[in-house]
Amino acid sequence: MLFAGRKASPSRSRRLAALAALVVSMFVALPASAATAIRIGTVAWVGYGPFYVADALGLFKKAGLSVELKMFADPVEIPPAIAGGALQGGMVTYNQVLPQIEKGQMQKVVLPIDYSYGADAIVVGKGIDKIADFKGKKIGLVQLSPSDILLAYAMKKNGLAESDVTLINMAPDAIPPAMAGGQLSVGVTWEPMLSQLLAMKSGKGFKVIYSSKDAPGVITDVLVFDDRFIQSHPKEIETLVKVYLDALAYVKAKPDESAKIIAKVMSITPKEVKEQMPLVRNLQAADIRKAFTKSNEPLSFFGSGPLIGEILRARGEVKVVPAIEDTLEPKFVNAVLGK
Repeated sequence: MLFAGRKASPSRSRRLAALAALVVSMFVALPASAATAIRIGTVAWVGYGPFYVADALGLFKKAGLSVELKMFADPVEIPPAIAGGALQGGMVTYNQVLPQIEKGQMQKVVLPIDYSYGADAIVVGKGIDKIADFKGKKIGLVQLSPSDILLAYAMKKNGLAESDVTLINMAPDAIPPAMAGGQLSVGVTWEPMLSQLLAMKSGKGFKVIYSSKDAPGVITDVLVFDDRFIQSHPKEIETLVKVYLDALAYVKAKPDESAKIIAKVMSITPKEVKEQMPLVRNLQAADIRKAFTKSNEPLSFFGSGPLIGEILRARGEVKVVPAIEDTLEPKFVNAVLGK
């Protein structure tokens, strides 16, 4: 993929700066079954928690599905794995979908999962009070990641162009020490590096000046499937959507039990899971409908998609922004939730 999605930190976020993906089975192998095997690529991210819960509780199997979640170190590898047939689907950020569609790899969104609601942020040091103050500054970030989208969106909203700043491509774990050491006055990062940075004693003056909470919908996680699989296995995908919604309800009803399951997958503590949960918003039924509805609102793909597409086009990641309709397959959500 040309424009990378979120990258997992070496310790415990869903992204790694390294481009090579380590693929391992998340859970024990599923027993032999006559059901079609559905391999779904994922990464360690709190917003994907309902899928981890569904798998751990055996909800997929109970519904007659043979689902295998495949853990990737870097979501940049998920779309090519789908295109190559190693996966049938994957959990990615929406900005990853547009380049795939443009290349003719029809990987369509069947379910919006969550949107970042403060888990991605622009952090500044002393002397910077507004985004206009970024002019002439060096900004550390993981380029070709959602950090790029958030920064570009924030600067565009405040009258700045990329030529007004100097972007420094850095590994995610390098941003906190670079800011703490005074090499950078502006950094774009995500959880858990965001909390680590703000908690640094030497970072007493650090503050979040803009976050994904200020731009809900701009960084959205989605479940995609190869269109050939969508056409040949519609019942399985519809059932999977039902199971996800059941797992989502379980997470809401039993947060403590769910946090333990999610923590095990992410290699963090249940306490940290609970701290990260408010920074993402798993879409409920009404929000899922809204995401697929034609609207200029940023929580609709039709509102945020063209904006994301224009950022990608300006950066040369796509030549032509695909029609938003071509990136979506809402029929499963419509069948489960009703239009």
